Amino acid sequence: MTDLQRSIIRYYDATLLDYRAFWVGKRDLAFHFGYYDTSKESHRQSLENMNRVMAGKAGMDASDLVLDAGCGQGGSALWLATHIGCVIQGISLVPHQVEMANRVAKARGLENKARFYIQDYAKTGFPEESFTVIWACESLCHAPEKKAFYQEAFRLLKPGGRLVVAEYIRKGRNNAVQDENILQNWFSGWSMPDLDTWQEHWDHMREAGFTRIQHEDITGHVSPSLHRLFKMSKRLLGLGKFLHLVRIRNHIRHRNQVASISQYVALTKNLWNYYIYTASKPGLPK
Repeated sequence: MTDLQRSIIRYYDATLLDYRAFWVGKRDLAFHFGYYDTSKESHRQSLENMNRVMAGKAGMDASDLVLDAGCGQGGSALWLATHIGCVIQGISLVPHQVEMANRVAKARGLENKARFYIQDYAKTGFPEESFTVIWACESLCHAPEKKAFYQEAFRLLKPGGRLVVAEYIRKGRNNAVQDENILQNWFSGWSMPDLDTWQEHWDHMREAGFTRIQHEDITGHVSPSLHRLFKMSKRLLGLGKFLHLVRIRNHIRHRNQVASISQYVALTKNLWNYYIYTASKPGLPK
């Protein structure tokens, strides 16, 4: 296991209580941002909307065999099993997430539809051509080399299979030092080594063999969710600093709060956007 992988596991272990208290619902188990069609939607509705929009972009139906690459506690996978009816295998590096996902799947009677394993999405143990859809919702940001993810996704997809990704996309590489520092404060606090530009993602997908690459900038739909996290984190920053000072909150939890502010500051400075994109493996389904 690499130092980065250990860092990712420590991050999700340390911040679990914060996610549960301020973001993740018992029903949705969502570790991602929400998609707002209108300003009247609730936080919970927006989280479900993200699953619905991604599934629609990938043209998913009950016949699909899906890999949720970076599944968290299984929120999206369990939504897909329930609402689309497809069969899903989810993978995460974080043991407590996999344990929780399997426990909830069993409690909901979905253990024959959704199963979860501890694996690295850049180097899985699945045979080639195992899936018709690879799903990655805000998980590719943790990969040190995005190219390795795309190569493995291509290997795992059946001919005609689809990739669907929701991800943070860096606007450029030549930022002013101050702007780049804002990004790095965000990245380090969320155990993200870096973000790629859209051109870099495109190049990696084409190099892996993907075709029919399509993308949509959905920042406008996601920004209310991003702002919600920013506003909540900034309002509680004073308390967070005090709790960190007296060692009630550890360094990881404090940096997570600071990073949650930095992500929105970076957004307002036009340093990144939020995309949903899809791609296909050439060939006709067998």
